[in-house]
Amino acid sequence: MMRVQRLLTFQAAICFMAAPLVCMAKTSIFGIASTRLKSSPSSCLLLKLRGGDEGRPYLPYTLAIRDSIMIAHSFHGNKNFGPAGGLHGATYTVDVEFASKELHPECNWVIDIGAASEIVADVLKQYNYKNLDNVFGEGVMTTTEFMCKKVFDGVVMKMKEKHMMNDGEKLFQGWIKVTLWESHKAWASYEGPAL
Repeated sequence: MMRVQRLLTFQAAICFMAAPLVCMAKTSIFGIASTRLKSSPSSCLLLKLRGGDEGRPYLPYTLAIRDSIMIAHSFHGNKNFGPAGGLHGATYTVDVEFASKELHPECNWVIDIGAASEIVADVLKQYNYKNLDNVFGEGVMTTTEFMCKKVFDGVVMKMKEKHMMNDGEKLFQGWIKVTLWESHKAWASYEGPAL
């Protein structure tokens, strides 16, 4: 019982200390006001842990698309990569998460799930069953982190091509996070605004 009480006291202290630092947000394209958020210190800590700060606002609605790709690549004999320096294969589980401050006013969705699935599939097909050494050229280290950014950039480009973020009715406004899972033990992510 004493251990639980100390843990709760520790959590409360963290929330109390973090609240003044975390709950201040600047105005952004996502409509976060520059005033203190009306929430408890513990929800402010959650906001910080989920990335809601000056760089990424708190966006409570998400829709995620999951797909996979099978690739081959090498790290061109670089000794820093150990046995993975040579040519090898990988199967990535790919999650693309779309986050938004609010739902579409008419459709009550973050993004059309069919359109999002199509966009993700279109981006991934340029890498699926390919040797990334050939796709990106000799000497490029196609790490999981690198590939997350490439998939992210591809999703944003495809969304612009499909006019999903035009100045008229915006079919999606928010944040995109791409996660590539090498296994249940290792993954990488890249995220940013869908400009």
